[in-house]
Amino acid sequence: MLGLLNKVFDPNKRQIKKLETLAEKIEALRPQTEGLTDEQLREKTEEFKARYAKGETLDALLVEAFAVVREAAKRVLGLHPYAVQLMGGAALHEGNISEMKTGEGKTLTSTMPVYLNAITGKGVHVITVNEYLASRDAHEMGQLYEFLGLTVGLNLNGLSREEKIEAYRADITYGTNNEFGFDYLRDNMVLYREQMVQRPLHFAVIDEVDSILIDEARTPLIISGTAQKSTSLYIQANGFVRTLKIEEDYTYDEKTKSVQLTEDGISRAEKAFGIENLFDINHVALIHHINQALKAHSSMHKDVDYVVDEGEVVIVDGFTGRLMKGRRYSDGLHQAIEAKEGLEIQNESMTLATITFQNYFRMYEKLSGMTGTAKTEEEEFRNIYNMNVVVIPTNRPIARDDRPDLIYKSIEGKFRAVAEDIAERHFKGQPVLVGTVAIETSELISKFLSKKGIKHHILNAKNHEREAEIIENAGQRGAVTIATNMAGRGTDIKLGAGVVDVGGLAVIGTERHESRRIDNQLRGRSGRQGDPGVTQFYLSMEDELMRRFGSDNMKSMMERLGMDDDQPIQSKMVSRAVESAQKRVEGNNFDARKQLLQYDDVLRQQREIIYSQRYEVIDSENLREVVEKMISSSIARNVELYTPGTELPEEWNIKGIVDYVNGNLLSEGDIVEKDLKGKEPEEMVEAILNKVKERYNEKEAELLPEQMREFEKVIVLRAVDSKWMDHIDQMDNLRQGIHLRAYGQTDPLREYQMEGFAMFETMIASIEEEVSRYIMKAQIRNNLERQEVAKGQQAVHPKEGDEKPKKKPVTKAMDIGRNDPCICGSGKKYKQCCGK
Repeated sequence: MLGLLNKVFDPNKRQIKKLETLAEKIEALRPQTEGLTDEQLREKTEEFKARYAKGETLDALLVEAFAVVREAAKRVLGLHPYAVQLMGGAALHEGNISEMKTGEGKTLTSTMPVYLNAITGKGVHVITVNEYLASRDAHEMGQLYEFLGLTVGLNLNGLSREEKIEAYRADITYGTNNEFGFDYLRDNMVLYREQMVQRPLHFAVIDEVDSILIDEARTPLIISGTAQKSTSLYIQANGFVRTLKIEEDYTYDEKTKSVQLTEDGISRAEKAFGIENLFDINHVALIHHINQALKAHSSMHKDVDYVVDEGEVVIVDGFTGRLMKGRRYSDGLHQAIEAKEGLEIQNESMTLATITFQNYFRMYEKLSGMTGTAKTEEEEFRNIYNMNVVVIPTNRPIARDDRPDLIYKSIEGKFRAVAEDIAERHFKGQPVLVGTVAIETSELISKFLSKKGIKHHILNAKNHEREAEIIENAGQRGAVTIATNMAGRGTDIKLGAGVVDVGGLAVIGTERHESRRIDNQLRGRSGRQGDPGVTQFYLSMEDELMRRFGSDNMKSMMERLGMDDDQPIQSKMVSRAVESAQKRVEGNNFDARKQLLQYDDVLRQQREIIYSQRYEVIDSENLREVVEKMISSSIARNVELYTPGTELPEEWNIKGIVDYVNGNLLSEGDIVEKDLKGKEPEEMVEAILNKVKERYNEKEAELLPEQMREFEKVIVLRAVDSKWMDHIDQMDNLRQGIHLRAYGQTDPLREYQMEGFAMFETMIASIEEEVSRYIMKAQIRNNLERQEVAKGQQAVHPKEGDEKPKKKPVTKAMDIGRNDPCICGSGKKYKQCCGK
């Protein structure tokens, strides 16, 4: 009954039936394509492009395009795609995963959907796990594409920007997952549109898709860098602020906790730091440090907002009164408090940009992938990437003998048996591939084999080019290769002369991996294209997987039966128990990845907003309208602060509004209290905005239009980049501490989403404030240039929870002589005071 239901409802069978029909139609065009000359075959590409441009869909072109590639492959590569490869190619074109066993020709399969989708002119990315495979495939398959009139690019790590642009402009671009991800991040840090290398992400074919989208899914790519912030500037700003007098040099509003330098305060700052104009664009960092020092002294109170614990500033939660260890105030405020308390100033962590593979690959318009093992993870592929797994039949029936597991009482007994089995097969000339989970295991087996005088190769994923060579020779008569399970992906083991007669390749697994998929990968190394072969897994009751899932009963049963170390159990029941344990682990891992993705989605949404708006800034001809909206928003926010709806109009703090406007947007006297008294908040905003627009027009009149437009871009880009970098770190800090909320009976994810959203809104407000202030106050120079706010270096974050690779910021002190009077106002020489 169950078998009947599977036949009726098995979606894979229905899919295969549909793909078989397509393959037959492609096959039917063979006489026609064989009759074409090379030139006529090449002209088909232009014909397809023209038909696509006129509105014909790729689905409608599929049969003809696949037939053309099939014929071209025969002429250029001497390879003739089988019907199963045509089916695999069609599944890829539909945005699915083709599960094709090892040796079934996945690389050739991909050429057909890659060609078809490249006809659109939008670019196709072929993604592999390492640069050796990318280079190999780009060279070998590139001949086929170039024969058909398409261009091929290779995106490698060491390329210059110009070379990368050329690689991405090609119809088809080969490269690794790391390089594509880093290029996306770097593109969203450029200062000019022309510096971007990638085009919009259209269609990708991922080779070894399970490795990239599942095993490495959580791996964040991080560009970390050196920030242009200096610890000495915090100390100097702190010393200067100590000399200021409230009301005379700065104003502080208790309710709103806002601090503003007055005209006198600005003059004192210019004098103290030996500069002409505090609002010159060169002094952005200085005014930022002064403002944060003012906040640290005026609004942050020791033992109320923070405590000093073991030489560190620890934030106090305003609602619960608990210490929030590990959390830091953003935007340099934490460092300003450290300077105020005379503590060592911690360097600011600087993550310039970050993204996980999960989130990067979900941005493609269409995504597909190939692997020998994906069916066990189908639910994850469908839920997270919206891809179905289509199991493509093998070209020839599988003749491999997959034997039930052998289970030993102890690890030592297991390894002795493995060494005996290898020796036996080696001496009869049968090649053996030994799969291990860990590098230590491979070294242990190597010692056993060396004692027996058996020559062998050890393979781990350190040298890709050497790896491919070893794997290719692993099928020669008498060869013994020890490999960690992930090594050698993407290369076939072809059998040497006479190997078929001795039983083909023997694959020996030294333990079960926690994922069935990895075990299946190892098994799939043997029995390619209908070759004979044998696979055998050796387990012990002391293996990690067996220990974790209740092997105690079985171990004691083996002892009761008096079984020693040399007597294994070979039982399908035990193999099934191991498989169900693996299913449980896979389920746990999927849940963990799914939960992480929910957390990642919060930052992903924010990143997409920032990156798209940043691109609009770079791409825009005129930002005045954008800037005016930011100024209007800043004015409205501040007017609302000083005119709360809970107070009567006569209680409103009109002086606070005037101080804010004079300190940030206009000159002293441009707006006075009587201009705003008696007005509603909306009318106040309008009155201030009109004055601001007048001043804006005056600024524009002083300059050439292109100078003003460039000035706007410089200010906006600087504000967005510096605030976004701080925000990434804040979100990271929030995420690391959020799980403690579960103890308070709250959902950590919900809290993270809400707090993350609030922090994002705060960041947007702070960008608007900074842009408003500098646009209105800064002096514009003719030789203005856009500048990176930090220099970056890329790093692949090894695992969730590990320390990020970070570089210490470059410190940049002000130019003060050692014998000059100290700028903190102490009366001492600089070298005896802040310069110590």
